[in-house]
Amino acid sequence: MRIELTVNGEPVAAEVEPQELLLDFLRDRLQLKGAKRSCDVQVCGTCTVLVDGGPVSACTYLAQEAAGRDVLTIEGFSRQPEFDEFEQAFARHAAVQCGFCTSGIVLTLKSLRDAGELRDEADLRHGLDGNVCRCTGYQAILAAGRDLLTGGDR
Repeated sequence: MRIELTVNGEPVAAEVEPQELLLDFLRDRLQLKGAKRSCDVQVCGTCTVLVDGGPVSACTYLAQEAAGRDVLTIEGFSRQPEFDEFEQAFARHAAVQCGFCTSGIVLTLKSLRDAGELRDEADLRHGLDGNVCRCTGYQAILAAGRDLLTGGDR
């Protein structure tokens, strides 16, 4: 089936198989490798991308479901001026170790903030509940997230 969508601000048209996952479409066809494959069951967050501004697990989201929608990957977000604030917060708090989970966490935080749902520590912790990090113990990630909700005051 043919789909048309926008990926990182660019129109994309392609033939996809009915069972083709958005994660495979992005990684294999468009060479956008920022979203990672890990659990394949929607629990770890490493495959998170934004579809129409909301986070989705690309490992269980069909490519055809993205037809007519706007998809933002970490590659696309990294080209936006707002990304610098996220990058600086994560660097300031050394919130990245292996980096496998980072793109999903960053996009989740962006989505929460854009939706006005990143107001306090409770929102931060609840919003990141679906993102697993195997390296950091989360304290540095939470510190970076606090910078994003307070504008760097903490």
